[in-house]
Amino acid sequence: MEVLVVALTVFVLAVFVGFEIITKIPPTLHTPLMSGSNAISGITLIGALLSAGSEHSELATYLGLAAVIFATINVVGGFMVTHRMLGMFKRRD
Repeated sequence: MEVLVVALTVFVLAVFVGFEIITKIPPTLHTPLMSGSNAISGITLIGALLSAGSEHSELATYLGLAAVIFATINVVGGFMVTHRMLGMFKRRD
């Protein structure tokens, strides 16, 4: 029970800090930071794949699968946003 309370506390604090950081970023820094977050999400995706395939328990496999799905959505969405933003700076002939 104590481990669950600690894990929940860390999760809530991470959500709060992440929200505060994201809302303070100016639009001009969005593209470079999105590229950096894509790299971090790629690392998360590798960890999620390892967790999903570790076969420690059924719960770990299902949580790993959910992490793979969410990390993949994050990486693909990040690249789509970055591509679209960089397209705004191309010359149109």
